[in-house]
Amino acid sequence: MKRKFVTNLILLLFLNLLIKPIWIFGIDRTVQNTVGDETFGLYFALFNFSMLLNILLDVGITNYNNRNIAQHNFLLPKHLSNIIGLKVVLAVVYAVFSLGIAAIIGYNNIQFHLLFFLIFNQFLISFTLYLRSNLSALHLFRTDSLISVLDRSIMLVLCAILIFTSWTNIQFSIEWYVYVQTIAYVLTAVTTFVVVLAKSGRIKLRFDLSFFRVFLRKSYPYALLILLMSFYNRIDSVMLERLLPNPIGKEQAGIYAHSFRLLDAVSMFGLLFAGLLLPIFAKMIKQKEHVGQMVKLSFTLLIVPAIIIAVSSIFYDNEIMGALYTSSTEHSSGILGVLMTGFIGIACTYIFGTLLTANGSMKQLNIMAFCGMVLNIVLNLVLIPRFMAYGSAYASLSTQLFTGFTQLALALFIFKIKPQISYILQLVLFTGAIVVVGVVSKQIGQWFYGYLAMLAGSAILAVLFKLFNLKDLYQIIRYEKE
Repeated sequence: MKRKFVTNLILLLFLNLLIKPIWIFGIDRTVQNTVGDETFGLYFALFNFSMLLNILLDVGITNYNNRNIAQHNFLLPKHLSNIIGLKVVLAVVYAVFSLGIAAIIGYNNIQFHLLFFLIFNQFLISFTLYLRSNLSALHLFRTDSLISVLDRSIMLVLCAILIFTSWTNIQFSIEWYVYVQTIAYVLTAVTTFVVVLAKSGRIKLRFDLSFFRVFLRKSYPYALLILLMSFYNRIDSVMLERLLPNPIGKEQAGIYAHSFRLLDAVSMFGLLFAGLLLPIFAKMIKQKEHVGQMVKLSFTLLIVPAIIIAVSSIFYDNEIMGALYTSSTEHSSGILGVLMTGFIGIACTYIFGTLLTANGSMKQLNIMAFCGMVLNIVLNLVLIPRFMAYGSAYASLSTQLFTGFTQLALALFIFKIKPQISYILQLVLFTGAIVVVGVVSKQIGQWFYGYLAMLAGSAILAVLFKLFNLKDLYQIIRYEKE
């Protein structure tokens, strides 16, 4: 299992490092610089609003299906026939609820136009993720890895044509940014469906109400967890745009998006870990294998980069923001270090939350997520009127650290994993050493070379502290049998 995890993780990281940074820094950032903070802030708030209720599209189906099919492969044709019909029903429910709430909170015609496409996009994303859960459950990780970057690859090409060439007569706008996303998601969903269909054989679309009831009864704990986590991960920008008077609210949401974009980028790689680990953990638990070594390996591979990213973002926040954006960087730079520190908590969630999900510990996870949602909303209500985007950043940091460390503690208790004191000491000393490297790197004349020196020095320290054992990783890839 270690070999399968590491080799497929390398492929997944390679593909995503090839495509997604180009998308984030070459396209998404350029769009914000082109349309301005206020316009992009409006889009950013609407995008996050569309995500708040997207659990109605899934109701826990994807996570439950991933775990269930990983343990019972033969159920794929039956479940695929029924779940596609269920997804169509849920799409209608999601659209009605989202548009209804949008009307209640007072969105105007322009916002409704964008929101309609964003809602459709969320359906396409949810449908594709469900289809991909079948591929990962069957341990077809290489196929899943290729599909994981397909939508961004299509968007990258289309947006590059619209923004950087004169091949069309289209005046690029935030609306076209959304339309391009829709085209890419449609093509990706169709491609993924064809691949899954080839693995399952012929299916017949069914609307079996008795199946729906039984399946939803089993999946609703996963749905509740995703709903609660969506609120404490995505509600910040919505509250910024709604609580502050216009145009300040839209502008502050746009400023918050400067740093959140980078947090979202690094979080994508944490999500890749979770996608690989869920079926692996589920299979190991079913076979009553001890998960301690796999947990330590995956946690180390994610927490070490998380610590490096957090500390380096604190040291070079002004420089990074100034290099990426053309406006309001004096406001957004301080937010970067705060949000990136929260990535340490997010990393814990991706490892230990995934382990608890694979184990079916949904009651504990839902209690944790409910407390996280309440904490986040209360902190935003208190801090946004006074500190605006900074207030949301500190609310996010507090929530991510609380939920991440809570899941860590739950996993250690439930699985009776005893972390070694020497390992904890390694991480503490490693963090302190990175701070020293950061101080030294700031003495280098040009910030870019100083930043690269800090990253390189941190990577070397990870090896010296034996957190990354290159020999062991090579042995896992080369020799270990599954």
